[in-house]
Amino acid sequence: MMAAKTTGVAIVGVGQTDYRALYADREAIRDEFSLGADALELALADCGLAKDDLDGLLCSRVPYARMADILGMRHPRFIHDLEGSGRMSGVALQEAVALVSSGLAETVACVYGNNGRSAKMKYGGEDNGPTAAYETMYGMTSPGAHSAMMYRRYRDLYGAPDDALTPIALNNRRNALRNPVAVFEQELTYEQYMSSRYIAEPLRLFDYCLINDGGVAFIVTSIERARSLPHRPVEVAATAGLGDLTNYYASDDFFFLACQEVASRLYREAGLGPSDVDCIQVYDNFLPTVLFTLEGFGHAPRGEAWQWVREPGRIELEGSMPMNTSGSHTSESYMQGWALHVEAVRQIRGECGERQVASCDVVQYMCASPIVTAHLLVGR
Repeated sequence: MMAAKTTGVAIVGVGQTDYRALYADREAIRDEFSLGADALELALADCGLAKDDLDGLLCSRVPYARMADILGMRHPRFIHDLEGSGRMSGVALQEAVALVSSGLAETVACVYGNNGRSAKMKYGGEDNGPTAAYETMYGMTSPGAHSAMMYRRYRDLYGAPDDALTPIALNNRRNALRNPVAVFEQELTYEQYMSSRYIAEPLRLFDYCLINDGGVAFIVTSIERARSLPHRPVEVAATAGLGDLTNYYASDDFFFLACQEVASRLYREAGLGPSDVDCIQVYDNFLPTVLFTLEGFGHAPRGEAWQWVREPGRIELEGSMPMNTSGSHTSESYMQGWALHVEAVRQIRGECGERQVASCDVVQYMCASPIVTAHLLVGR
């Protein structure tokens, strides 16, 4: 282990809705602002702060003006909207850290609300800007289609077999069975996975994230203030990001070079490396993204992540590198990366019950996407 450094900024409160209960009532029509407000109320109760203690508000999928009005936050010192894509959960935490570090705000609420299931969103087929007509001609009608194309290339380059993603899908589901708010509470077998229908070949049904309703919030402040609050402080030891931007979602190197650059800065700034990490939370809108991420951030050799994840005793809860311990986007919920931050904090606090990782002091969040982000969170 290298000498650990510090940002002086911590996540002190986390809140999320009960995804299982929300999913069970399939006819309900919900409001994304109410879901975000519910999550923030839980986050405030979690850390013992009051709404009036907040002076920064960052929102994703819920425009700030209405969200602030619902929350009764009339005069925050800093306000910002972030788009409703999954890459923004990491960006939100980075922005909150920067605000607290710079003194532009002292205590920042990051709020996310999603009523995708109620609104019958499909995450595909919509008009996605000036290149949409060209992409549609070739079947690129969704991010999932782009991910399928990348994964086909990956398989051809590195010899990954048809069932290469199975260990990730089954691990997510096993972890969800230990999570009382996860949407799915039934076991998933190898046979069920392999016999499931293709959505965009070679990606099957269980390679895709869920579409569901929910809200997530986390509260960020200084480490000094965190020490006076009820829970073990969870410090952002380091955070880094980099764009990998084209007109399309797909990346011809699977975001590898961008991930490598982010990883290099992250590990250097934190004074920590992959071998120091106790648990990883990997953004998985589609399961091939996990393979791309593990390789880009140095956890698995390039082209070998599909073998790395199937090694017995590796990614399981009791393994050497527990991964996506809540069930993540394919079995807990698709909160576009936000719920993975909640899980990271609770793992470090030791609050995860049956899915708790033993002696968990360092958790890494990673997102490989057109905006690559990653953090190292450390218990203090």
